[in-house]
Amino acid sequence: MPARTRTPASLLAQRAVEPTSSVERACRILRALSDPGVTRLTDIAVATGLDKTTVLRLLDVLMHDGFVVRDPHSKHYSLGAELLVLGAAALARFDPRPLVRPALLRLTGQFEDSVILSIPSGIESLCVDVEEGRYPIRANYLSIGSRRPLGVGAGSLALLAWMPEAERQAALAVIAPQLQRYPRITAQLLEDHARVARERGYAVLLDVVVERMGGIAVPILGADGRPVAAISIAALNDRITSREAELAQALRREAATCEVLWSRAAHTGANAAATRRERMH
Repeated sequence: MPARTRTPASLLAQRAVEPTSSVERACRILRALSDPGVTRLTDIAVATGLDKTTVLRLLDVLMHDGFVVRDPHSKHYSLGAELLVLGAAALARFDPRPLVRPALLRLTGQFEDSVILSIPSGIESLCVDVEEGRYPIRANYLSIGSRRPLGVGAGSLALLAWMPEAERQAALAVIAPQLQRYPRITAQLLEDHARVARERGYAVLLDVVVERMGGIAVPILGADGRPVAAISIAALNDRITSREAELAQALRREAATCEVLWSRAAHTGANAAATRRERMH
C-alpha cells in the first residue's frame, strides 16, 4: 500500500490531536525560553501548556546537556551555550537579517516608528530583528526572540494571510485554543483580517493586541509564493490610520526589493551547494 503523503497542512492539524513526545515537549520549552520574558518555572509551564513537574524534569535534562542554564541566585532559566553553536550553524546556511536590515533602517528613518522583521516558525511568528523608531511614544511590545501565534500582530498576520489556504485553515485550528490569552482576538477575526489583507496587499491590525497600538505589515515571499518573512511597522493607531496608504506603499516597495535579494541569495546558495557536491565526486 503506498505511503500517504504528509502535507504541511496535515502535520499542522495533527499537532492539535496527537499527544506530544518528550522530544516535542523539550522543543516547546526551548521555544518558550527564546522569549526574554519567559524565565521562571511558572512562566515556562504556562507558555508551553505543560505541568510544572514535566517542565522541571525536562529542564534538568536540557541543563545537563548545556541547552539551558539556571541562574543560582534568581532561579531564572535561560538558553544555554549549546544553542548558540546550533544557531550559528543554522545562520551560516542562510540569515535573512543582513538582507532586510537596510529596509528596516530606511523605513524607520522615513516614518520614525519601530520596524520589525518576523519569520514563520511552525504555527508561530518569531521576531528576529527590530529597529526602534525615534517617535517619543513607541510601540515596543515586541523584542528579538519574542514569539506569538500566527495572526497575533500585524507581521504575524501577514505571515498567516499569505500561507496556502489549506495550511492557513489547519494553522487556525491549532492556534484557536491559544487565543484565550488575547481576549480581543478570535480565529474568525484572524480569518476575516487575513482575507482583507490578501485583497489589498498588506495587513493591518489595530487595537487588538495592545490598546491604542497597532501595526501594518507586508510579507516577503519566496520563489514558491510562500511567506518567508514579514516586515511590519508598529505605532500608535492614529499614526497608522493617518498615513496608511503611504506606509503600505513604502512597505511594499521594500518587500519587493527584499524578495529580489532573497532570490539572488537562494540562487547563490544553490550554486555553491552544487559546486561542493561536484568537488566531493
